[in-house]
Amino acid sequence: MNALLDKLQPYPFEKLRQLFAPLQPAAGFSPISLGIGEPKHPTPAFIRQALADNLQGLASYPSTVGSEALRAAIAGWLERRYGLPPLDPATQVLPVNGSREALFAFAQTIIDNRREAIVVCPNPFYQIYEGAAYLSGATPYFVNSDPARNFAPDFGSVPAAVWEKVQLLYVCSPGNPTGAVLTLDDWRELFELSDRYGFVIAADECYSEIYFKPEAPLGSLEAANRLGRTGYPRLVTFSSLSKRSNVPGMRSGFVAGDAAILKKFLLYRTYHGGAMSPPVQAASVAAWNDEEHVRENRAKYLAKFSQVTPLMQEVLDVALPDAGFYLWARVDSVGGMSDTEFAARLYAEYNVTVLPGSYLARDAHGSNPGTGRVRMALVAEVDECLEAARRIVDFARKHA
Repeated sequence: MNALLDKLQPYPFEKLRQLFAPLQPAAGFSPISLGIGEPKHPTPAFIRQALADNLQGLASYPSTVGSEALRAAIAGWLERRYGLPPLDPATQVLPVNGSREALFAFAQTIIDNRREAIVVCPNPFYQIYEGAAYLSGATPYFVNSDPARNFAPDFGSVPAAVWEKVQLLYVCSPGNPTGAVLTLDDWRELFELSDRYGFVIAADECYSEIYFKPEAPLGSLEAANRLGRTGYPRLVTFSSLSKRSNVPGMRSGFVAGDAAILKKFLLYRTYHGGAMSPPVQAASVAAWNDEEHVRENRAKYLAKFSQVTPLMQEVLDVALPDAGFYLWARVDSVGGMSDTEFAARLYAEYNVTVLPGSYLARDAHGSNPGTGRVRMALVAEVDECLEAARRIVDFARKHA
């Protein structure tokens, strides 16, 4: 067996299952889960119809590179969304089966384990980054989020001796779980480091279309273009329809950026078997070419967060995030509870599930930046989210 598998830690939801195993929720409360970040809004009818209308595609093997129509739709969306100059759909865009599998597989393409390799990850983080690092033969290095920087990772804290061994950096903007969006200055710093040390940047942007300010979050390709980085050297962005279009079950996303890197990634994926189903490709074309359903979806999230956040603020240290669909709340003021105790007792007493922040982070540089916080995914319809918020307020006041 691959000995590197022994380095993998249990997924956060397995830890949560173990935490809740001995508990019995109080009678009288229906279950409400704010634990898993799975979109619950209905899938738009036109996307379902496009999928159904193209089922004849099941009779054909799909190509790993995807259809010309899909690559063109993705390129067009990127150009409109981020104000980019024309992309080459044949070389700068590659469809993938959701951002998760691509984020994992990407490390297998990038890491040269003939020499010591480090993969930099934000902390807290999406656990795929860590697993991808270990299974590529690299070592993850965690950069803690900084509340003083709106929870953005403090990349300036990384020593030069570490950067010299870095081959890949994962960055998530808007961030999971914090909702932090990197600024142009943040990107300038990362690009300068990439130029100096030669590492590749994997920019996870799957939450980019759920935001609450008038201006859309800055994207990595957009930042590179503004800074005159023609061809997006050593930069690949990852995105998905899952959150944007409420189709997590379609497993449809893309990677885009540095053409030389994507050429190697396509070679890897050809052997890996990462081709997207033709009906899913057709439905994805329809989704990327429409923005009305995205605006409607974003309005639903804004309505929820505008109502739920003030309620939570009555009892918790929590703020409206830049983007994404999570609240990242500090809870250690509630009866001096740890984040795991808060989650366990809330579940037992009110049948509401939240995810302990420490499960989403690692002990690094003397602390776990998720300790004392919980992640709450406001993915259900507004009434259910408001009911959960009221129960959390009652719980916090009861234990104040």
